[in-house]
Amino acid sequence: MSAPLDAQAPLDIAHHFAGLPDPRHWAFRDRHRLSDILVIALSAVLSGARSWDAMAAFGVAKQSWLRSLGLELPNGIPSHDTFNRLFAALDPKAFQHCFASWIGAVCATLGLRHIPIDGKALRGAAGPEGTCLHLVSAWAAQQRLTLAQVAVDDKSNEITAIPELLKMLDLEGALVSIDAIGCQKDIARQVRQQGADYLLAVKENQPTLYNDITACFTLAYDKEFEGIKHDIHKTREVGHGRNEERTYTVLYELDGLSTKEEWADLKAVVQVIRVRREGDKQSDEVSYYISSSDAGARRLGEGVRGHWGIENGQHWCLDVLFGEDRCRTRQGNAAENLSWLRKMILSLFRHDCRKGSVPTKQLQAALSDDYRLHLLNLLP
Repeated sequence: MSAPLDAQAPLDIAHHFAGLPDPRHWAFRDRHRLSDILVIALSAVLSGARSWDAMAAFGVAKQSWLRSLGLELPNGIPSHDTFNRLFAALDPKAFQHCFASWIGAVCATLGLRHIPIDGKALRGAAGPEGTCLHLVSAWAAQQRLTLAQVAVDDKSNEITAIPELLKMLDLEGALVSIDAIGCQKDIARQVRQQGADYLLAVKENQPTLYNDITACFTLAYDKEFEGIKHDIHKTREVGHGRNEERTYTVLYELDGLSTKEEWADLKAVVQVIRVRREGDKQSDEVSYYISSSDAGARRLGEGVRGHWGIENGQHWCLDVLFGEDRCRTRQGNAAENLSWLRKMILSLFRHDCRKGSVPTKQLQAALSDDYRLHLLNLLP
């Protein structure tokens, strides 16, 4: 039997939204308080709500509990249309800022050591023309939470969104990893200007750099690394009938790169060889990276490996546990704001020290007023 939750005092969660601009016309602001709507939405999604209708239904079912938190609810529970209209009109950056103090407090415990940046399409939010909302997120690998997100403009791509995302972050001392689309000279320069090191995947989208790197490694192997400053780290993982070996090789002498001076403070190139065996089948994969860090192969290898934590730790969970890819919300900023709310709730579950998987905790939040209040109390 699990230990009982500690007694909780009524929660003043509304202060998190005190500085958030209310986008509604002044004539409608008194009917439902902005903070009331947002606290209901936060509590409902914590409990598994996936739609505006579900938020409204949660509010009706838990009206007494919501009032115990200090919500005024002058006209009862808002309708599903009210939730939709409000989230569509909210300024996404201002909404993200509501959680800044909590994110900062969590990150202060470990320090920002590795920040993967990656994009995700919200396929359910596709419009009649077929385009869908695409968000680029920054992920704190050690803390397993989202630091910020930026929507990609419909007529652009991640290359233009990443610099805007970087501006929102305090990168001092961190290692920032980005996949091949972010392997751009301006992005590398911006990361260095903000006090961080970069680790960028290199593919054929940078043909000169890619060919130079492969030539450097070919020469190094031909010489058996004699007289070449380098470092090698190997890992092996066995499980579920699969054996995967990785070899991380780092070169620190980069005279063979014709464009070396164009990449801010470039100090190392990394080769990763992955050999996967499953039954009688074997697959081999080779990938390359550049970095402004002169750390050892083990540290840079951890950065390469840890980059994909954002896929498993965030993107997969958002789709499986919160049904993000099936959510068809697309009016105004609604999809972007709702995605941010899901990410914060996923982080709350992760930073609850009590035992249990995220799905188990989500069920507990739906069933137990005390446990739901305990989760909300994780917000300072």
